[in-house]
Amino acid sequence: MTRILIVDDDAELIELLRDYLVEEGFETAAAGDGESGVAAALAGAPDLVVLDVMLPRLNGFDALRRIREGSAVPVIMLTARGQEVDRIVGLELGADDYLPKPFNPRELVARIHAVLRRQGDRAAPGTPSSEGSVPFGPFVLDLAARTLAKDGETTHLTTGEFALVRAFLEHPRQPLAREKLMQLSRGRDHEVFDRAIDVQVSRLRKLVEPDPSAPRYVQTVWGFGYVYVPESDAKDEH
Repeated sequence: MTRILIVDDDAELIELLRDYLVEEGFETAAAGDGESGVAAALAGAPDLVVLDVMLPRLNGFDALRRIREGSAVPVIMLTARGQEVDRIVGLELGADDYLPKPFNPRELVARIHAVLRRQGDRAAPGTPSSEGSVPFGPFVLDLAARTLAKDGETTHLTTGEFALVRAFLEHPRQPLAREKLMQLSRGRDHEVFDRAIDVQVSRLRKLVEPDPSAPRYVQTVWGFGYVYVPESDAKDEH
């Protein structure tokens, strides 16, 4: 049974969500502050975390930062409606999705299913199997473990990071519009805001580029989107 950890200081909301998620077939756990939420996320091995931004003892952003230091568990952030900056910061820190408050529990369930579906998606036809690996610049992407390995060091990718890397690898040398990248990496049913994909590409560049300010592999196509330039092409440019 899929286990959802809810981290929120609103006891009534937690009770409502737990009842609704149980009816939808999920197992649930809850924490009422940021520090307890981090401990539960790292020790309890949930399948997904629903994490509020405004929390006592440790706010949601700091909690997410600590979770990401030890786990790639999918995280959906609960943000204040209209606060785009909260969504941007959450994505920069590695959140997989966001949902503005107040919200309908049915929408949260839909987001949970979407994130878990992306986590379980296999590679597109023509790419290596989900048990294979793909070279990516100086890295090797492990499709089964969802990790990037370089010089003996392994980085575990979040669901969003893995989906974005895979989208680029499946379309080398092909300029991809922001809308297309969001569709490939997050699905057709995802409601986006203008800067979401830019934030995620920026986060990816920090992981894979020798110099994120002068990207070699994930290059900007001005006024359009981004393009993945394979290692061989990058060398030919020099």
